[in-house]
Amino acid sequence: MTSFAVRPGAEPLSHAGSDIGVLVLHGFTGSPQTMRPLAEGLAAAGFSVEMPRLPGHGTDIEDMLATTFADYAAAVEASYADLAARTSKVVVAGLSMGGTLTAWVTARHPETAGAVLINAAASPMDPALVQMVKDMIAAGETVAPGVGSDIADPDASEDAYEDSPLGPLASLMEALDELQAELPKITCPVLIMTSPEDHVVDPSSSDHLAGAVSGPVERVTLSRSYHVATLDYDRQLIIDATIDFVRKVTAG
Repeated sequence: MTSFAVRPGAEPLSHAGSDIGVLVLHGFTGSPQTMRPLAEGLAAAGFSVEMPRLPGHGTDIEDMLATTFADYAAAVEASYADLAARTSKVVVAGLSMGGTLTAWVTARHPETAGAVLINAAASPMDPALVQMVKDMIAAGETVAPGVGSDIADPDASEDAYEDSPLGPLASLMEALDELQAELPKITCPVLIMTSPEDHVVDPSSSDHLAGAVSGPVERVTLSRSYHVATLDYDRQLIIDATIDFVRKVTAG
């Protein structure tokens, strides 16, 4: 079995702070590098923070080819259990597919204190796109051009894979279909942050999410950022809004 080195900056983060925990989740083909400013901001605010590196991510795309959404979900479940075992309340926050995973784990854990979803993939994918991916896989292709580093700030960049692995992408598409029945099970407070100009996930996905969950919803517009808003011009807004939200939903 080939061993792949973790890219500098893609390392997971585990911080022991207060008895309030925040689980921070990165997106598809990205790594903890994408979420590090948020995770470090939460740690500096005194919370316990767990930010896993999802299987196959933050190394080499070859490492990701054999992984599926089920692998990512299992890693998230393990991180949630670890954090919940050492804190009294847990909030989950994720970007893009990290938002998908945030919704997935929150629906399974009604005790979750709150969920923060940033440009989350929550709607079913366009059937034409799903069919195109299936056709490419059937033709023996393994990767397609990637969608990483969609950032307005020219001085910022996401260390994501240059290509998107098709097998894992197909599994994410299936997971989004299965997620639809789970969304109404989310009863905790939800903070949804959305970039109106997102070239990866259609902003309507946030509207879909807001209408599908059962808990109270707050919305924040990330007007100066593209998809990877956690590294973009609105990164401090995201940090501040998340800290305020975590404090509010875990108070008392």
